[in-house]
Amino acid sequence: MDGVKPLSLGGLQPGRAGATTIVGGIAVLIAVPIVVIVARVGADSDGLWQHLASTVLPEYLRNTLLLGLGVAALTLLIGVGTAWMVTLCRFPGASVFRWALLLPFAIPTYLGAYAYTDLFQYSGPFQTWLRDIFGWQANDYWFPEVRSLSGAILVLSLALYPYVYLAARAAFVEQSVCALEVGRTLGLGPWGSFFRIALPLVRPSIVAGLALVLMETLAEFGAVEYCAVDTLATGIYRAFKLPEPHALTAAAQLSACLLVPIVLLLALEAWSRRTARFHHTSVRYRRIPSWPLRGIKAGLAFLACATPVFLGFVLPFSTFVVGTIRGGDRRAFETFATIGGNSVFLAALASVVAVVLAGLVAYACRRHPTTLHLALSRVAGIGYAIPGAVIAIGVLIPLIWLDQKINAVFGIGLLFTGSVAAVIYGYQTRFFAVSLNLISAGLTRIQPTIDDAARTLGASPARTLGRVHLPMLKGTLLGALLLVFVDVIKELPVTLILRPFNFETLAVRVYQLASDERLAEASTGALAIILIGLVPVVFMSRMLDRARPGEEDLG
Repeated sequence: MDGVKPLSLGGLQPGRAGATTIVGGIAVLIAVPIVVIVARVGADSDGLWQHLASTVLPEYLRNTLLLGLGVAALTLLIGVGTAWMVTLCRFPGASVFRWALLLPFAIPTYLGAYAYTDLFQYSGPFQTWLRDIFGWQANDYWFPEVRSLSGAILVLSLALYPYVYLAARAAFVEQSVCALEVGRTLGLGPWGSFFRIALPLVRPSIVAGLALVLMETLAEFGAVEYCAVDTLATGIYRAFKLPEPHALTAAAQLSACLLVPIVLLLALEAWSRRTARFHHTSVRYRRIPSWPLRGIKAGLAFLACATPVFLGFVLPFSTFVVGTIRGGDRRAFETFATIGGNSVFLAALASVVAVVLAGLVAYACRRHPTTLHLALSRVAGIGYAIPGAVIAIGVLIPLIWLDQKINAVFGIGLLFTGSVAAVIYGYQTRFFAVSLNLISAGLTRIQPTIDDAARTLGASPARTLGRVHLPMLKGTLLGALLLVFVDVIKELPVTLILRPFNFETLAVRVYQLASDERLAEASTGALAIILIGLVPVVFMSRMLDRARPGEEDLG
């Protein structure tokens, strides 16, 4: 079409070259911390790395492996089983459990660890009640230790099973009705259809959800540290805090050890999507066949779905509510005016930056969906799979180098290290993928013919973006802002390592109080984080209800 201007994206660069510059520049900027970690593998640590490798590294690796295997097994059992029951079985409470099973998403793992330790430790209310009722002394009974590997597995599983539940239920909702009806005509009941038909069909989705669970498990810092379990994630933070001149290098080398399983998990997740070839071609949606459960079967189904909701959300949430009512943080209003303001400021700034950058990348890829651009966008989104402690170390190393160079020339001291800018940078590497995936998905729902119509009317790509696409993406952009906002509010290791001196957020405040065993005071901040965390739960629940026309009316 004569006279139509090429892509300008706000006038930065024309055409495909400009898109490559924007996508490549953002991808490189976000991937720098990860590249830095890899590049430091062979650096000299003056023997510190060798000491860590010969003393604590074997234990870190063993605990990390056992933690991952335990959490994987338990989340599969809870997530897949409950997803099947609430989607294809009818029993009392099934319609409530469809969204209630997502509630543990609102409880950050480290808050779950604090709550369970407070409840079930020797001096906690539960064991105290047992001793009062039965007149027991310390050596008269056995009680499982919360601060242990098994305790960490339970806490993480209750917090992370919604990843598997979400993936499995979405797959069950979208599966072929015909296959299930054939199974019913052959006399298969609900569990026969589950094992012989439904489970093989949704295997790729389950693998993808499980990969996310394992990534979160490997990245976990606050919960495993509080449960006294030494893993690679806690080891990185401890190495960073060592009073040694080469501590940062040793922490980077430990971080590289954690990148290996992360890369394998990313490959597994990509493989699961590549092999996801199970689909049906019908455009007509019918009500999914369901099995009514009665008597003891209905009771067992109710109990199976109610238990993870109670243990994963109701119990920790109630613990923090009671702690807040009985005392909580006596300086709540005074400190939250500052600390809450810090959290909101960081979250708001980080979410706006993430949405703007993701919008540029997603729009450039839409205008020019070349292999290079799509590959660069994948690179930009890889940070979500990387533990926060690893990203923080990867951000610190180049910023310290840059500050040293600036100081040598201008003599102005540290400019970027220990600044808000460093924290925001770390957040972008960690959470950029959240906004990118949502905005990219939103753009795919806009027909390309709309772009063609705008071009025939003489609108430039930048004008089309501002006048056509942005109004159609309001809901998507708001969702991306909210999800990144909530993720930043809950985030701990990046903030803990990169924050300015004496700069606290809600997550840091709760972590510090809990580390000092002041759990009652920590309850107020924990409750605030949980209430904010309910936002994405509502968002995801509504998305699931719209996954299949008419499905929300089942049951």
